[in-house]
Amino acid sequence: MKKLLTLLFSVLLVASLVGCGEKKVEENVLKIGATPVPHAEILELIKDDLAADGVKLEIVEFTDYVKPNLALDTGEIDANFFQHIPYMVNFGEENGLELVNVGSVHVEPMGLYSDKIKDISELKEGDIIGIPNDPVNGGRALLLLQEYGIIKIDETAGFTATEKDITENPMGIKIKAVEAAQLPRVLADVTGAVINGNYAIESGLNPLNDSIIIENANSPYVNIVTTIKGKEDDPRFVTLFKHLNSDKVKNHIIDSYNGGVVPAFEN
Repeated sequence: MKKLLTLLFSVLLVASLVGCGEKKVEENVLKIGATPVPHAEILELIKDDLAADGVKLEIVEFTDYVKPNLALDTGEIDANFFQHIPYMVNFGEENGLELVNVGSVHVEPMGLYSDKIKDISELKEGDIIGIPNDPVNGGRALLLLQEYGIIKIDETAGFTATEKDITENPMGIKIKAVEAAQLPRVLADVTGAVINGNYAIESGLNPLNDSIIIENANSPYVNIVTTIKGKEDDPRFVTLFKHLNSDKVKNHIIDSYNGGVVPAFEN
């Protein structure tokens, strides 16, 4: 009986230690939400590097610009990687979320694409241009059109300019707001569409070769890793950026995206 009890105690002790080990591994799982291209691809590139440093990276893919921030609030993910600072600030204000920028990675220049014209000079009166339907990316698209003299926007509108802020539209261009992810699919129905870099690349468009007009490398819309306030000091983020801001990632961006994605860090 004594031997049996000793054996039983040993089994329970081993099970307890194994359980603790499993818990420890689970605590080192870093869940990051990301849109597929280029964000999830970049994260996939450094997955093994993080594992070697004791952090198991789990990538949760999203195909829209709303759910990744809501998932931070519910605790479904620890961070996300898909947005720029103006979008993060605006989304947080509109949804009562305290979102925090953890660090910068790259810029995806926004451009105007078309199946119907090859040059901006070919635009004519009454043509239709699609833009993203969220306030920040829609404003960003309008600012790009203004930069090329297509429209003029009220100076006080800032990053969240809308069609109502257009003060001059000499050609009577019609603006059609569409969900950002759907813009590549509506090219057949509009004269052109201003598309975010990640959705352009994902749909097979080359930003440098296929865009009619495009933002330059000094764009203020740097893509960042975001978390919810209170989690920004998580030491795993230090490990994450050790690899996100590495030569390996920099070279991958330069070699893989033909100028459609530009590194936004020095190393």
